[in-house]
Amino acid sequence: MRIYKILSRAEWTAAEAAGRFQGSAVDLKDGYIHFSTAAQAQETARRHFAGQTDLVVLEIEADDLGPALRWEASRGGDLFPHLYGPLETARVLSVAEAPLGPDGAPVIG
Repeated sequence: MRIYKILSRAEWTAAEAAGRFQGSAVDLKDGYIHFSTAAQAQETARRHFAGQTDLVVLEIEADDLGPALRWEASRGGDLFPHLYGPLETARVLSVAEAPLGPDGAPVIG
């Protein structure tokens, strides 16, 4: 199963230079890196990234992250993937733009 991480282009550029993504501010505060499934990603973008420009979306194969990836209940009881540890940039399958749509929310996919 593929999972997705929305972040700023600047965060991704820094992660590429370091070879790993330690997490954005909210990830560091919560103690894990937040991801979404394909079905969850657009709502995550709408709720948490509305009005933000210059975003990218990382696509990762969940099985490649091993036991550090845990599925935990969150919004409405849905299970969300959370990574307890850094994301090695080599695990990222693709990086896509997330332009703002007419409603001000980033468009995922």
